[in-house]
Amino acid sequence: MHLVDAWPLFGLTLRTPRLELRLVRDDDLDALADAALSGIHDPAVMPFAFPWTDQAPDVISRELARHVWRERVGTTPDDWTLLFAVIEDGVPVGVQDVRATRFATLRTVSTGSWLTASRQGVGLGIEMRAAVLAFCFDHLGAEVAESGAIDWNAASLGVSRRLGYVENGEKRVVSRAKHVEREVLLRLERDRFVRPDWTLEVDGFDDAVRAQLGA
Repeated sequence: MHLVDAWPLFGLTLRTPRLELRLVRDDDLDALADAALSGIHDPAVMPFAFPWTDQAPDVISRELARHVWRERVGTTPDDWTLLFAVIEDGVPVGVQDVRATRFATLRTVSTGSWLTASRQGVGLGIEMRAAVLAFCFDHLGAEVAESGAIDWNAASLGVSRRLGYVENGEKRVVSRAKHVEREVLLRLERDRFVRPDWTLEVDGFDDAVRAQLGA
């Protein structure tokens, strides 16, 4: 038996002009830990709800693995998170996630991501988000995508706005357990998606994957 027979999602691959996105495998963990440890954001600010990048290097590596395994084992048709390793020229440079609860009924997904600092500012952030949006809208049958970012995170908000998201309220969040910040909530309906000038290639999307995702 091959791994993909036991876990069909491992056969799912998305390809853009510069990137390949596939579910994180254990063989990717060392490279992803290196990508995270080389820096993701200005240490003076925290863009993540859970400040995982503040931890010691050995803890970051261990907790990255734990996070991947936890999300993998928690996958059910009613509640799932896909953690895509973002691969550029054969090297993992970040993670793009997409998650849903009761997808078959709500047809709604939400996204999050991180990208190693050395590959920021060259358009990869918008390319990886566009990839999962195209997959969710065109292959899974999603109708709505949601996202959010702290109000100072111009890069993330810029990606969302370029892809067609509109603001959908805000909420107060706690950063690093002591600072209250404003998170901008964003919503994108399928017919408002500003599509890229390339076509997403999708491999491994079959009935078994549909069943795993409640689609």
